[in-house]
Amino acid sequence: MNRFHVSTIDENAARIAREYGLGIEIADFCWAQRIDVDTEKNLAAAREKTRGAESLWFHAPFAEIAPCAIDPKVRELTKERYRQSTALASALGIKRIVVHGGYVPHVYFPSHYVSESVRFWKEFLKEAPGDIVIALENVMEPGPEMLVEIAEGVGDARLGLCLDIGHANASLSETAPIDWIAPMAKHLKHVHLHNNHGENDLHLPIGEGDIDCERMINEVLRLSPDATFTIENMDSTASVKWLEEKGFLNDRR
Repeated sequence: MNRFHVSTIDENAARIAREYGLGIEIADFCWAQRIDVDTEKNLAAAREKTRGAESLWFHAPFAEIAPCAIDPKVRELTKERYRQSTALASALGIKRIVVHGGYVPHVYFPSHYVSESVRFWKEFLKEAPGDIVIALENVMEPGPEMLVEIAEGVGDARLGLCLDIGHANASLSETAPIDWIAPMAKHLKHVHLHNNHGENDLHLPIGEGDIDCERMINEVLRLSPDATFTIENMDSTASVKWLEEKGFLNDRR
């Protein structure tokens, strides 16, 4: 299986994926303007990037949208962007979508974040395709607990979690990256791979920061053997070579 993917935040992702036999995570529509302007042109470009790839993920837009928003109009915008994302993903033959949880410290109480997210996702999944997979990604959460509560509160196998290990090591995280895995394991669908030095979200190559990425990947493989991974670097070459050197690209479990 294509367990490892390359994000199209790297403009050379398609070439690298073909060279190494990797999957693709389409990030082209993270910038919502690309949904509204030149949509068909942008869709055609994304379709060319996915050509020949056997395993695909789609990253939904995330700026200024939040499932837990207090303003009902923001919630409606969020729902509309996710409807558009589902349609675009479907047009590309993609059934797996990454979304951000939308948590902002000191703006949302944790209890509000959990309860309103559960309500939002239960409503959204009523109209979503039966074969879709949505993976909720950590960004500013201090630890995995709230995301796990959301997944369990929704209680729908179509909603799982995405662990971004770089975000789990950035300054807003209060939990060591390795300690995010076990609580999320039951719901873990996908993992974003990049590194930093424990403060800013730098999206460094896997081998160039404080995170023990080899340990992280092995622990995910042990506890969530069906999970997949995406390299999220502006230039993913060094990370792909690191994965190859460590033997992960030969793992076809």
